[in-house]
Amino acid sequence: MTNIKDIARKRILILDGAMGTMIQRENLQEADFYGQRFEGHPIDLKGNNDLLSITRPDIIKKIHAAYFEAGADIVETNTFSSTSIAQADYQLEDAVYELNEVGARIAKEVAREWTDKDPSKPRFVAGSIGPTNRTCSMSPDVNSPAFRAVDFNQLKEAYKEQVEGLAAGGVDLFLVETVFDTLNAKAALFAIDEFNEQAQKPIPTMVSGTITDASGRTLSGQTPEAFYISLRHADLFSIGFNCALGADQLKPHIQELNRISDCLISAHPNAGLPNELGAYDQTPEQMKDAIKPYLASGWINIIGGCCGTTPEHIHAIAECAKQFGPRINETQTL
Repeated sequence: MTNIKDIARKRILILDGAMGTMIQRENLQEADFYGQRFEGHPIDLKGNNDLLSITRPDIIKKIHAAYFEAGADIVETNTFSSTSIAQADYQLEDAVYELNEVGARIAKEVAREWTDKDPSKPRFVAGSIGPTNRTCSMSPDVNSPAFRAVDFNQLKEAYKEQVEGLAAGGVDLFLVETVFDTLNAKAALFAIDEFNEQAQKPIPTMVSGTITDASGRTLSGQTPEAFYISLRHADLFSIGFNCALGADQLKPHIQELNRISDCLISAHPNAGLPNELGAYDQTPEQMKDAIKPYLASGWINIIGGCCGTTPEHIHAIAECAKQFGPRINETQTL
């Protein structure tokens, strides 16, 4: 298969859209999450979308295929919450390795099918590594600023299990995404480094942070420049931002990364901002128009969508991206 780094030198790569948005379209019930594998589990499992890789793989395969059909080069595995820390909410810590291995294998199977259909457009899989539901650098208790719900070593070990499962399933990339606490991301990168040191073929790593509000900072208080400087030591394939904001609101932060980054830049914003009911109203055409300045300005190497985006959004973005070349920086390394 053609090396993804070679392709990135030639054109903008298209990332998929939201997994959760597509799963919500299925109107699933509790039984879909239990399946036979988890029948009799002591607590409710509805909403634990990562489980569907095991209990309803047909749905996850269909979603991956829809994004590839829309023009995606890369799909993300259905493993955003597949760490022992996040799965503890469902008493499913013992299923973590399986969730990652199966989630990666499903995505890779679909990627191979679409590559076979058109070998000139090879398809890739990014192992989705979410931030967990705990933060390493901030206290969840306003009355106890020194308290931490998790420490660095606990995070690193949880991420290491996830990374090993994703690699066993055959991912082409690791994607440490929706980073709201850079210390959490450092734990994930430490786990990836440990894995890659022992691997016969190291797996490239993407990182994508989240600017949480109009202040232009992550939840742990970093500006885009500080976020980049904190993580650039990790020999990243790409760095970027996703979630929290729509493309219009994210624009100045992507522009700032373009100014300073010597690696590839990614963006997968939401389909605008949520309405009063929490839904996303931005149409594919509107989102394409909001993203077009990123592409026309030469700021982007990898573009996709986050919350509220669908294959229709990705198709519109992919068609627009064909008109423009990828970001090229004279200090950029691949």
